Amino acid sequence: VQLVESGGGSVHPGGSLRLSCATSGFIFSWYQMSWYRQAPGKARELVAVFHNTGDPPHYADSVKGRFTISGDDSKDTAFLQMNNLKPGDTAVYYCNAWRYDEDYWGEGTLVMVSS
Repeated sequence: VQLVESGGGSVHPGGSLRLSCATSGFIFSWYQMSWYRQAPGKARELVAVFHNTGDPPHYADSVKGRFTISGDDSKDTAFLQMNNLKPGDTAVYYCNAWRYDEDYWGEGTLVMVSS
């Protein structure tokens, strides 16, 4: 099983980034895909959840209206579109795949928002 995040980088406040999570080794459509983030000195926190069941996505209050999570079964890839980025969004962003007792993580991609 592999989850590989990409798309992180350094942007100014108000900018946008699109994170990708390319997966392999499992049936993508069977798993709940999520993005988490961990800022320096803070605990890892849930950012967004994508349900392959068709249920609406879930977002942390801090990112609602700015971030959009999606998944592409044909590419086995999850995405996180991040708009209107703020300095408080600076963190390492991790992709997660979960199903019952299976829980897989990527290595993370760094997002830095500063002026």
